[in-house]
Amino acid sequence: MARFFIDRPVFAWVIALFILVFGGVAITKLPVAQYPTVAPPSLSVNVAYPGASAKTLDESVVSVIEQELNGAPGLAYMESVSQANGTGAITVTFEPGTNIDLAQVEVQNRLSRASPRLPAAVTQQGVRVDKARNNFLLFVTLSSEDGKMDPVALGDYAARNIIPEIQRLPGIGQAQLFGTERAMRIWLEPAKMLSFNISPAEVNAAIRAQNALVPAGTMGDLPNLSSQSMSATVVVKGSWRTSSSSAPSCCAPIRTARPCA
Repeated sequence: MARFFIDRPVFAWVIALFILVFGGVAITKLPVAQYPTVAPPSLSVNVAYPGASAKTLDESVVSVIEQELNGAPGLAYMESVSQANGTGAITVTFEPGTNIDLAQVEVQNRLSRASPRLPAAVTQQGVRVDKARNNFLLFVTLSSEDGKMDPVALGDYAARNIIPEIQRLPGIGQAQLFGTERAMRIWLEPAKMLSFNISPAEVNAAIRAQNALVPAGTMGDLPNLSSQSMSATVVVKGSWRTSSSSAPSCCAPIRTARPCA
C-alpha cells in the first residue's frame, strides 16, 4: 500500500489536500455541548441590607438563608461573603450533573420560606438568585473626556444603558455596577427631630407618601354624554423631585437633598 502512494505522488498530494480541507470545515462544526462539564453548577444569592454592618448582615440575613438552604437536593457546599456596605452574596454549589434550572426553583422555594424571618428592609430590596458565580470575568471602566459627566452621572448612564445590554448577551449570568445611580441622600438633624418629636421612620414614611406614583385618571372618557366629544388623560406630578423647595412640611428636619456621591 505504501509503494502505491510513493509511485503516485500527485495522487497522494490530492488526497492529503482533501483531508486538510474536510478537516478544516469539520472543526468549525464540532458540537461543543457534547464536551463534559468541568465546573459544578452553582447559583449566586445576592442580598442587600442598607445601613447594616457586616456582622449584622451575617447574623440577621445570611445565616437565616443558609439555614433554609441546608438539605437542598444535590447541594455540595455554600460560600457566603458579608460586606460592610450592607451587601452580601451566597454562592450555592451543587454536585456535577445537577439540573441547574431545577436547583434554582428549589432555592427560590426555600428563600420564600426564609422571607418572613428576614428584616423588612431586605425584603423590600429583594433577594436575587442568578445562575452565576462570584468570580469576575471582565471589568469595564467609564470616563468622561470633556468632564461634563461626574461619577454619579456615569454610574446612572451605565445602569440605564450599558448594564441592560450586557445582561442580554448569551452566557451572561450577572452584571454588577461598582458605582451608584442617581438617588437621594437626606441628612437629619437630631436636635430638630427631638424638638419636633419625630423619628427617622416617620420622616421616611413622609417622604414615601410624597413620592407616590398614582394614576390621575381621564376626563371625558367612555361612557360619556353625547355632547362630550373630547377626552384627555390627566397628568400629575407624582415622583418627588430632588429640590429643597419641594420638601414636604412634615419633613422640616431635612437639611438638604442631593444625588448620592
